[in-house]
Order: sequence, then structure tokens, then C-alpha cells
Amino acid sequence: MKDKLSAKEGNQNAGARGRFSGRIGYVLAVAGSAVGLGNIWRFPYLAAKYGGGIFLLVYLILMVTFGYVLIVSETALGRMTKKSPVGAFGSFGKSAPFRFGGWINAVVPMLIVPYYSVIGGWVLKYLFEYLRGSADLLAEDGYFTEFMTSSGSVLFWFVLFSALVFFVILAGVKQGVERVSKIMMPVLVVLAIFVAVYSMTRPGAFEGVKYFLIPKFEDFSWLTVVAAMGQMFYSLSIAMGILYTYGSYIGKEVDIEKSTIQVEFFDAAIAFLAGLMIIPAVFAFSGGDMATLKAGPSLTFITLPKIFASMGVGTVVGIAFFLMFLFAALTSAISLLETSVSTLQDELHLSRPKCCLIMCAVMLVVGALSSLGYGVLDFVTVFGMAFLDFFDFLTNSVMMPLAALATCFLVIRVVGFEKIDAEIESSSAFRRKKLYHFFMRYLAPVCIAIILVSSIANVLGIISL
Repeated sequence: MKDKLSAKEGNQNAGARGRFSGRIGYVLAVAGSAVGLGNIWRFPYLAAKYGGGIFLLVYLILMVTFGYVLIVSETALGRMTKKSPVGAFGSFGKSAPFRFGGWINAVVPMLIVPYYSVIGGWVLKYLFEYLRGSADLLAEDGYFTEFMTSSGSVLFWFVLFSALVFFVILAGVKQGVERVSKIMMPVLVVLAIFVAVYSMTRPGAFEGVKYFLIPKFEDFSWLTVVAAMGQMFYSLSIAMGILYTYGSYIGKEVDIEKSTIQVEFFDAAIAFLAGLMIIPAVFAFSGGDMATLKAGPSLTFITLPKIFASMGVGTVVGIAFFLMFLFAALTSAISLLETSVSTLQDELHLSRPKCCLIMCAVMLVVGALSSLGYGVLDFVTVFGMAFLDFFDFLTNSVMMPLAALATCFLVIRVVGFEKIDAEIESSSAFRRKKLYHFFMRYLAPVCIAIILVSSIANVLGIISL
């Protein structure tokens, strides 16, 4: 069973697929996927809620161990098979477990990208208003709630953001995904540095810098670890099929281990900058009020506009922040949609434009439900959740951990470490081989199971994350 994939089959598939121009194009595309709403929106409010510096420390440790293992595994399997997740799993067996493992990795991005694009539409709306000079309007109490419940406006911005993403995907891998990533990622970094420096230099902001950078071990709890693990999944694009797909676009000359380290660096750097953008600004604005600091998901769309307006130059800082936020959201949405289109091409044997049309229909249905769930459809809930919240729970808390467990099973019980090692060592020194073996064999399945059980328990109200 392990030997079903021949070199000849791999070469034939490679010839029919898109391809990155090299390591830099691949790294920037994967970094663009990793650097998105998870870094700019989710990381700061989780860091604020779970102790600042101690959360940052735990997150970094998990990223260079557990995160590294899953990134390397998915990328190596993608390059080995030259297929997106369904085909990659199917290369090693056609039975139900293999179909399940492949399809759950493939369906995750298909469900995430529509509601992700709804949030991308929120970002686009805020950027538009800042460009119009409406900083004071955005800072008013109730503005975000009013916008969320105005179904027509939310739908419009969702469709506009989705159109931008489809435009890039239709252009292909090298001319679309890679080219946009090469432009947007450097600009994103520059904007992030600008906003972070401005935030840290506000009066009273230094206390926020200390809170974010200095670990206080008395704030540590097992919930800190669970929250950091969940964030790592969301942020690093693990268990979304993206790394399988992007791995299938690279040649044997690309150093997987070195590329993974560079992706980790990009992800950590942007998360670090996002924390320095937001947490010191909140301290400067509120004097360190913990209720404001722990505002949660609303921190970006409700609290930050108030902070920017109080700074005196809210329009300029708001434009820079939401432009950076838009670039981050676009690069991640592009990766999610590219993975979905690639899977449909592989499995349905249709042209790229036809697969884009199929995903357009999926986007419109799931995205429209997510857009209207806080407005005209607010009376309809699933397990007590609005549509967007339900899709987020289903993908991030249930499907992604299951997809990651499927990858662990494939590596440990089917492909074997010998073949994985050979694939990685064909272009890499694989200096972390012992760490990889230890984490993949003993810790990764346990950590993933903890995320799955804890996330479901949180939704059921058994624990509070």
C-alpha cells in the first residue's frame, strides 16, 4: 500500500499542475496564508486575555515544536504526491479512512473562505470609511452593531472582497497567488512596523509593552496552553489543506525545513507586531483597564477605532492599520480559495475557471448566510450560534483537529518516517529530525485531541476559554 505512488505518477501530475517559481515565491505565499486574521485580529485579544507575556512565550514554544512538525508533514506529503489533500491521501489507499482524511482536509478551506471573506468585507468597509475621513463615525458607540445588522451593506462588502480574491485565483499560481504575495507581504510588514512604533510611543503605552513582553508565570494555566494551541492552528494554516496544496506546487530543489523556519519567523514576527500595535495602544487609551484590554473579538472593530480617534491622528493610523489588515485578510483568503480550487481541479478534472465558478456558488451560499446571520436571519441559529459563529466553530474546533489527526495517522501508520525523512532530506539537512519523530509519534496526537475536546467543552459551557 505504501508503494502505490510511483515516481512516474508524481512526475505526470507535476506537469499538469501550477508551480511556484522557487523557494521565495513559496515562502511568501505560505507566509501570506499564515499571516491573516489569526495574527492581526485573533492573536492580540488572546494574548491580552491570557496574560500577555506568558501567552506569547507558550505560543512561540508550541510553534517551533508542534507547529513545525505539522507544517513539515503536510508540505512533504504534498510535494511527495504532487496532489492536493484528497489526492494525497488517496495516493496511499482508497478505503474509507483515506477518503475521510483527504476530504476533511479539503472541505475545511471550502467552508472557511466564505465566512472569512465576510470578515474581510468588514475590514474593507472600515478602510473605506477611514479613507473618507470618517474616523469619528467609526468610533461612535453602536456603529459596528448597526453595520453588522444592516444586511445589504454587509453583503455588498462581502461580495466586493470575494471578487478581489477570485480575480487573483483566476490569474493562476505564479501570475496570481505568487505575484500578489510578493507585493503584499513586504508592504504589510512595513505598515505593521509603522503602526507598532506609533502605538508604542503614545503616553502610557510602555506599561502595555511590558505586559505583552514580560512573562508572569503566576498568570500561567493549562487554559493558556489550550488557547495558544488553538491560535497556532488558526494562524499557521495547519489542517486546512493549504500546505498540502502549496507543497504540491514546489520542486525537489526547495528546502522544506528552511522554508518552514522562514514561515515560522514571518508568522511570529507579524503576531509579535500585532501585539505591539494593539496592546500598548489599549494601555495608552484606557490606562491599563483590564476590561478594555480583554474586550475579545470586538477589540479590532470597536475598541481600536475609539483608540485611534483619541490619538488625534486617527484617520492616518486607521488607514495604515486597516490597509495592513486588508492585505493580511486577502493573502489568507487567496490561499484558502486556491486550495479549494486545486482540490476541485484534481478530483473533478475540470478547468480552473469552471472550478472557480463552483467555488463562487459555495461562497455565495455560505457567505450570504454568514453575512445575514446578524441581520435579517438573526432569528435562525445553529446550536444557539449565528451562522458565522457556527461555521467558525465547526471548522476550527471540530474539523481542523480531526484533519490534523488524519495527517498524524497517515505519517505514523501508513507512509512511515523513513519515506517522510527521505522526502525532506532530498533538499534539506533536516536538523530537527529527532524532534520531528518524537513530537509526531508521541505528542502531536495528544495535543490535537486536547484542542478538540477543550474546544467542544468550551462551546458546551463545561469550561471557559
